[in-house]
Amino acid sequence: MAWGEGRVVTPNALLLQENRSCLRRDSTAQKGIREMRVCHGITASFDDPNLVSCAGLAPVLRLAERAGFGQLVAEQVRIGEPGGCNAHLKIASLVAGMVAGADSIQDMALLRHGGMDRLFTGVRAPSTLGTFLRTFTFGHVRQLDAVSSRLLINLARHAPLLPGAGELAYIDIDDTMRQTYGYAKQGAGRGYTGVKGLNALIAVVSTPSSAPVIENLVLFLRQAAMTS
Repeated sequence: MAWGEGRVVTPNALLLQENRSCLRRDSTAQKGIREMRVCHGITASFDDPNLVSCAGLAPVLRLAERAGFGQLVAEQVRIGEPGGCNAHLKIASLVAGMVAGADSIQDMALLRHGGMDRLFTGVRAPSTLGTFLRTFTFGHVRQLDAVSSRLLINLARHAPLLPGAGELAYIDIDDTMRQTYGYAKQGAGRGYTGVKGLNALIAVVSTPSSAPVIENLVLFLRQAAMTS
């Protein structure tokens, strides 16, 4: 806090005491150049109740709704374990979070920042989504494969995904290894890279005038990952 002319002046939130040390100049100089220290301890949150940080999610989720995403999940995904209920809401939350840039369970909290609850309903807490994902088995992943293939067909009816595909289309099929951690990852194994992880085969379709579209992604079982 700082005082001035009989009133309290609040400094910038990013310059609070715990962050000021990060902004001091480095005392060492090399070739006449003075450097600033980079601070990795500053965090930001979007908490204004009248604003949203991911407004672009609205048209994306509206398109998914028109393509029947929620209905497809409700029809195809069956999870009988505790924590597996309301799969259509939880999977929609996970997809929305990934579209918005989340790459961890904790990042899913961005769906609850600011005025997001005024745009979207049914958003679940990160802890709830983590519990939900831990109920998944390889069979449930195949259920999501069924959702994905049907959703792509429906999306093609509502959006020009591959303009010009009738004349020329490129198909790229390749596999990838995604590293996993822990000992209970079903389907994980050591493939040709020597890294323990999940082995997936990805099919991508594109045209000269369109962006690539992932047509399908198949997750291999451990035996396939070890022999690929």
